[in-house]
Amino acid sequence: MATKNQQKSAPANSKGAVQTSPKKAEVPEGEEVVFGWSNYKWMLAGVLTIVLGFVLMAGGGSDVPGEFNYEEIFSWRRIGLAPMVVLAGFGLVGYSIMKKSKK
Repeated sequence: MATKNQQKSAPANSKGAVQTSPKKAEVPEGEEVVFGWSNYKWMLAGVLTIVLGFVLMAGGGSDVPGEFNYEEIFSWRRIGLAPMVVLAGFGLVGYSIMKKSKK
């Protein structure tokens, strides 16, 4: 005589093994995924933009410790362009968080 658990098991194939089909990860009923793939793509683009901005800010040092190169340190790239690129990256990350999934 079979128990209740054995009666409700999945059908077995001819070799006696339980058949399973590969499925995507299922979300439990009543819960929903917060971010979709497009959100993660936008977030990655934002993080890479922030990193690019910090790379643009880097440098400007001198080989001689007592020397100060005003034009190199306060160039337009480091003072103007790089902060705008970093802020654009933060904007992309904010957009990726606020963007609604299509589901």
